[in-house]
Amino acid sequence: MEGNNSGINPELVLSYKFSETTFQYSERDAAYYALAIGACGKDAVDASELKYVYHEGGQQLIEVLPTFAALLSLESLPKLSDIPGLQFDARLLLHGQQYIEIYRPLPSRSCIQTKTSIAGLHDKGKAAILEVETLSSDKQSGLPLFMNRATIYLRGAGGFSGSTRAYSYSKHPKNQVPAARIPESQPFAVYEDCTQPSQALLYRLSGDYNPLHSDPVVANAAGFSRPILHGLCTLGFAVRAIIKCICRGDSRMVKSISGRFLLHVYPGETLITEMWLAGLRVMYQVKVKERNKAVLSGHVDIDRLSSQL
Repeated sequence: MEGNNSGINPELVLSYKFSETTFQYSERDAAYYALAIGACGKDAVDASELKYVYHEGGQQLIEVLPTFAALLSLESLPKLSDIPGLQFDARLLLHGQQYIEIYRPLPSRSCIQTKTSIAGLHDKGKAAILEVETLSSDKQSGLPLFMNRATIYLRGAGGFSGSTRAYSYSKHPKNQVPAARIPESQPFAVYEDCTQPSQALLYRLSGDYNPLHSDPVVANAAGFSRPILHGLCTLGFAVRAIIKCICRGDSRMVKSISGRFLLHVYPGETLITEMWLAGLRVMYQVKVKERNKAVLSGHVDIDRLSSQL
């Protein structure tokens, strides 16, 4: 492509066909994930959260938190470096946003079949933005369970348009996930939760073994004073807060989740989730109390308002 100074070839990237993947998870995986995002961290017998890790009728009856879907999507994501026509510096990769649609409550155990595709590719000059979409279904029934769309920023990989018009492709409506605008009014609800110093070490055992979250040397090389918390772990804390405060403990009310990662969190810091109601949409913002910095923002769509509000 004439004028293309980047290592990205849009035609090759968009024509790439991913192999379908199949994997299983169990009640143990779902329960461990709940603990890894702070469930029962304040109160081990909190009835609104104990159901995610224990049921008197047996573990097969525990409920599964909706953000578990984001973790499951990592199992099917390919190595981006394997995609033909996509060359970038892995050290400059950032997970910028996550969007999740929940089609039905997740079972406590399942064999998942996942189809992956490129949902978007955009040239932003100094960076490229790649959107990877995964549709996950229950293999036995064939019923779709959830969809994930990860927005990934590839810094230094832009400039591949080859013309005066910046290249932009998207297979979904541009306004499907509008940028979250945090209201200036007082929040409808506020929830404070403390992460543990070992939070990232706990969360990584759910399947995300990026050494940035465990190895001090890797974290220092990336510009952090110590290993940082996984962004999807912070998202899990935020949605837990919304389920507790807005849904009054009913996780089945959650239909879609959008989160934009703004800043890192250090394990051990305190997270303050502020929530605003706009019809059936909950706008939220998460701040780190110790630094008074916003680290995550987005919205959660619910199917109804709790009668207890």
